[in-house]
Amino acid sequence: MTALRLDRLLSNLGYGSRKEIAALAAHGQVVLDGEAIRKGDQKITLTRDLPARMTVRGAPVDPPPGLALMLHKPLGVTCSHKEAGALVYELLPTRWRARDPAISTVGRLDKDTSGLLLMTDDGGLLHRIISPRANLAKRYHVTLARPMAGTEAAIFAEGTLMLEGEEKPLLPAELEVLSPTTAHLTIHEGRYHQVRRMFAAVGNHVAALHRDQVGGLALPEDLEPGSWRLMGEAEIAAVFTPR
Repeated sequence: MTALRLDRLLSNLGYGSRKEIAALAAHGQVVLDGEAIRKGDQKITLTRDLPARMTVRGAPVDPPPGLALMLHKPLGVTCSHKEAGALVYELLPTRWRARDPAISTVGRLDKDTSGLLLMTDDGGLLHRIISPRANLAKRYHVTLARPMAGTEAAIFAEGTLMLEGEEKPLLPAELEVLSPTTAHLTIHEGRYHQVRRMFAAVGNHVAALHRDQVGGLALPEDLEPGSWRLMGEAEIAAVFTPR
């Protein structure tokens, strides 16, 4: 297992500079397994249960690298570090913006789309999820401006639909009609504004868009907009499990 100096570990988790971490330790503010760690250079073994064993200023230490979380992205929030307006990273603890490795979104939801967003500091996990080889399904609840014509499901399922400005047809997608103006659409790739452009291609306009599932992981009903929770091994595995 990987072991890091206390000052480097907590600095990488955003708690402050190495000098500040050393001062915290010297004042007995870092406790591991019931005993204060007084030296910043003490080696700490990185284990998944570290938040249950270590406290900083009396609170459980943040998860070590390998963190994955699900977030219920609200409308009006952007998946970016730099754009103007509200950003998804502002929904997380402030010190997490200083973590190294940094936390990134797994793909993006545009500003006007709500729903399930995954975030991680694990580059390997991120690439496993977004890789075309994974072929992970992503399901959206779509509300349309006009009633559907009735031919959309067949068109989307054919795998021949071309989006404007592109030269490669879309992969087959599954449309479950819920009412004349609402549906579930499941896609298996992630092109720019794909769902909106698919309905534009068949002469309709998406009025509201909400993602409720990635792979086999569904957005929990009790996770309110703007809220997040850490993912355990079972939830990460569910992403790669077909529903």
